[in-house]
Amino acid sequence: MIKILIVEDELPISKLIEMNLTDAGYTCTCAYDGVTGADLIEKHTYDLILLDIMLPGLNGYELFEYIKPMNIPVIFITAKAALNDRVRGLHLGAEDYIVKPFEVLELLARVEVVLRRYNKSQRMLVYGDVTIDTFSMVVTKGGQKVNLTPKEFDLATLFVRNKNITLSRDRLFELVWGSDYDGDTRTLDLHVLRIRKKLGWENCLKTIHRIGYRLE
Repeated sequence: MIKILIVEDELPISKLIEMNLTDAGYTCTCAYDGVTGADLIEKHTYDLILLDIMLPGLNGYELFEYIKPMNIPVIFITAKAALNDRVRGLHLGAEDYIVKPFEVLELLARVEVVLRRYNKSQRMLVYGDVTIDTFSMVVTKGGQKVNLTPKEFDLATLFVRNKNITLSRDRLFELVWGSDYDGDTRTLDLHVLRIRKKLGWENCLKTIHRIGYRLE
């Protein structure tokens, strides 16, 4: 299980991040000031740290200097949007720099990119009786292998990684089809129909009218 430390002093933002990362299958711990964050890092092992900059007690830049020798990837999450702040954060050695307010889907995608870079990407995704092995690209339901096409596999993985998040049609096309998208939305609808049938998601993979889809 991938373990992520969230060091963020704004409780609503911290809880939002924790909820969505937990739904995506990660194990999260929260710290609300820099000193507590340092104490947790000293006592426990983490695969990734999401770090605010403006923290009480010990700011994010100072805490980062403490983290740096441990070779734990860090993503700064901050309201400091100025270019010089971004440059400073990246020059210090952070893997990424996300400015508040941010889209949850973007945060999840960036977390996954950094974890893949460190070979820590979550291999097994589980939703009910469906298990997705993201390395071997094998999907099982109730222990029985389910044959999905590559595009169906990519869509199913996206839905599980982003449970309870509405994914727009444009975003799904961008992430799964990329430049191959021909503008025909029936292609997406057909793939979703097949995923529902193959994985038994008729009642949980919802159509959000005029927007897209959400796995609940």
